[in-house]
Amino acid sequence: MALESLTAALPAYANDLALNLGSLLEEPQLTDQQKWGCLIASAHAVGQPTVVKAIEAAALAAGLTETAKLAARGAAAIMAQNNVYFRALTLLKNQEYRSLRARLRMKIVTNPGVDKVDFDLWCVAVSAINGCPDCLDAHEGNLRERGVDPVVVQTALRIAAVVHAVSRVFAGEAAAV
Repeated sequence: MALESLTAALPAYANDLALNLGSLLEEPQLTDQQKWGCLIASAHAVGQPTVVKAIEAAALAAGLTETAKLAARGAAAIMAQNNVYFRALTLLKNQEYRSLRARLRMKIVTNPGVDKVDFDLWCVAVSAINGCPDCLDAHEGNLRERGVDPVVVQTALRIAAVVHAVSRVFAGEAAAV
């Protein structure tokens, strides 16, 4: 399903989401790789098959490289792990766990195969979906240190919010059948 078909298939009650998705595709703040990577990472973070397929097909048509697509998927995968672990540390009253090494492999974070700014943007998007304050702060801090404008980070967060909402609508519609 192409992205246009995806937005057209949204029910009338989700028209705002269709409009938001369309406007995000026109945002000038992100490069095409950053934008499509955010879309792919966010779609994989939620995992709704219709949305994942449509976004990946649209990204391919827009010229996203296979390397960038896999790095965006990698951002979703590693943050699925890290968001659970580090969010748990935030929720635990016993702060002793924060002093322990995580002992989880996360080599992709240091060597993602794409520009670190792009990868950190994708990690911010996924961490927003998964609700991990530590990971959001860590990746946003990396972006700030590299001089990334807050509007760029905000755009990644907006993409995450819209892709998450669109995915939930499709999941809900499938369940209601």
